[in-house]
Amino acid sequence: MFLDPKYFSEYPHPMQKYHQRRPNQAIDDPKEQLEIIRLGKHMTLAICHADEPYLVTVNFGYEESSRTFFFHCSQAGKKIEFLRSNPIVWGQIIDDLGYQDGQCQHTFRTVQFRGEVAFIEDFDEKRRALHLMIEQLEKNPEPVKKRFVTDKSVRDVVIASIKVEEFSGKRSKIDE
Repeated sequence: MFLDPKYFSEYPHPMQKYHQRRPNQAIDDPKEQLEIIRLGKHMTLAICHADEPYLVTVNFGYEESSRTFFFHCSQAGKKIEFLRSNPIVWGQIIDDLGYQDGQCQHTFRTVQFRGEVAFIEDFDEKRRALHLMIEQLEKNPEPVKKRFVTDKSVRDVVIASIKVEEFSGKRSKIDE
């Protein structure tokens, strides 16, 4: 049987803390986790509505002091409907270090996180979030901010924040 209840009874409830099966691959150092976040240009979010999972990849900005990610989305659509119905998300940012030809191995570092989405209504907070996102993406952010962050763009955009409740990290297998 595909959904054998015995299988599920071996695993903790989703809200319980899981342990890293391979602790030698864990990235527990907050400085290394932050490095991965700073290198990232996009993150993938796992969201769910009415038991229907959905993945979405978004650009982001990150504010270290509040452990908050910011991203923008359209006024309507599947992503915003899912997020409004269930604001709990899991996310991942990957530092893809590439496939190791001839080794049958792909090397990477990731940061995963759990958090709750909230939508920002305050005009100044939305402007600040857009600036953080541009700073995350652009080598020379100031001209881009001046060009794209206008009163109209701030007024019209939907900005979501994710307050991170927990971080974890993992790196690809380390040869021992």
